Amino acid sequence: MTYPTQRRVLILQHPQERDALLGSAQILEASLPQARIVVGLSWRNLAHALGEEGVDAKRWAVLFPDREAEGEQVTTRGGQPLRTSEIDGIIALDGTWSKAKTLWWRNPWLNKLNRLSLKPKQPSIYGKLRAEPKREYVSTLESVAAALTLCGEPPEVEAGLQRVFRTLVQRVRDAKLIPEPARRAPKPRRRPPSV
Repeated sequence: MTYPTQRRVLILQHPQERDALLGSAQILEASLPQARIVVGLSWRNLAHALGEEGVDAKRWAVLFPDREAEGEQVTTRGGQPLRTSEIDGIIALDGTWSKAKTLWWRNPWLNKLNRLSLKPKQPSIYGKLRAEPKREYVSTLESVAAALTLCGEPPEVEAGLQRVFRTLVQRVRDAKLIPEPARRAPKPRRRPPSV
């Protein structure tokens, strides 16, 4: 099923993420007519990443984890609030957190864009199948879906994307393609010595 949106989505994907079994970027590209994945490590600027000339970078926002952000918000690079109606496109970095950091540091032009900060209300649909460094970190799909809702897209888009992703994760669990981490056995209680 596809979900038309007014906003475009550009996913900068780390080359090592392309074949990830539980990668969620491909679902976004297949489900959102205005989504595009670009695989690589660095691009000169937004126009180069999109492969288009004349794109207005001031009307794009990059998903950015901001610990100081108060709730979900779209801000200018300088931290000033921005109306979501001023955003034409969302950029997401796709890869493990260390790979996403590599993409961030190799593309200094991202630092000049508006920022879109999210505060997920629930843990990632991944659960224990893919470790996240912090509870509030979620998959590329979940963050883009929430960002679209924040920017005024219908909530049905986010719900539909999450439903598709939840199905993928459940199928991987059912097929046992990725073993879930083993639970630690509780330590046996030590009995006090008998007298």
